[in-house]
Amino acid sequence: MKLKSLIGAAALAVSASAASAADDVTLQLKWVTQGQFAGYYVALENGYYADEDLNVTILPGGPDIAPTQVIAGGSADVVVEWMPAALAAREKGLPLVNIAQPFASSGMMLTCWGDVGISSPADLANRTLGVWFFGNEFPFMNWMGKLGLSTDGKSETGVEVLKQAFNVDALLQRQADCISTMTYNEYWQVIDSGVSPDELVTFKYEDQGVATLEDGLYVLEDNLSDAAFSDKMVRFVRASMKGWKWAEENAEAAAQIILDYDETGAQTETHQIRMIGEIGKLTAGSDGSLDVAAYERTVATLLGGGSDPVITKAPEGAWTSAITDAALN
Repeated sequence: MKLKSLIGAAALAVSASAASAADDVTLQLKWVTQGQFAGYYVALENGYYADEDLNVTILPGGPDIAPTQVIAGGSADVVVEWMPAALAAREKGLPLVNIAQPFASSGMMLTCWGDVGISSPADLANRTLGVWFFGNEFPFMNWMGKLGLSTDGKSETGVEVLKQAFNVDALLQRQADCISTMTYNEYWQVIDSGVSPDELVTFKYEDQGVATLEDGLYVLEDNLSDAAFSDKMVRFVRASMKGWKWAEENAEAAAQIILDYDETGAQTETHQIRMIGEIGKLTAGSDGSLDVAAYERTVATLLGGGSDPVITKAPEGAWTSAITDAALN
């Protein structure tokens, strides 16, 4: 509560005498330019950031870019990160704080071939499962821990973890019985390859009770004691959430904005429209505020990961509502 009061007071003080010059903000994304981050690109393109006197630079991510490392190195003011990775980093000494949570629910799931005899999580034992790393493995590891399945490759009762590339090749080439997918991206890549949905079995983390919060906005705790920085974040979150709501209602137009900002030329209109539609299901109903119950569920999931949990104790000071409170009011 002390941190919340401090930030709120600082934000109000600076708002009353905000400078006319635009303030710079650098945002590091968790992945490449795509519909997963539509709200930020919409806010940039539609002038919502400019309306808040912000000059926002969006840095795309990639397979070798860890947002936690980028912000630790001082190259970003705010990052998009999954909460498991953020809390793990915090416990290891990087004081990340969640200031907003545009994604209300998780899009993560395990997608399996339907012809290998897997019909329930109990059937995952002794299977080869594709898993993303770089912090994305934490929810999976905790789920396996809850199922009592070892992931070290040494136990007779366990799973073989295949370090999955950020594509679906491991499934299509039958290197793995199941792979990690997102409801808005890789699952559809499998379908687009010619596989029929009835050939697959999927396990959504939300349905399994092991979902953790994804794509939150995180900053370094020390920065929140600076009034000017806190004020920038209030304006940044307000404009970003305006962008997210617009994207929910205008998927096709938002997809075109993504395509315009995709410097790689790798994205397609059909895929981006579909992705933004699926993302809209995850941001639906969110005003950017963190749902405390979802936070506590995430922490409980991470603590309950068997013999090797992601975090060893409940974190303190890992989130604040001060920024969203000021942004929404």
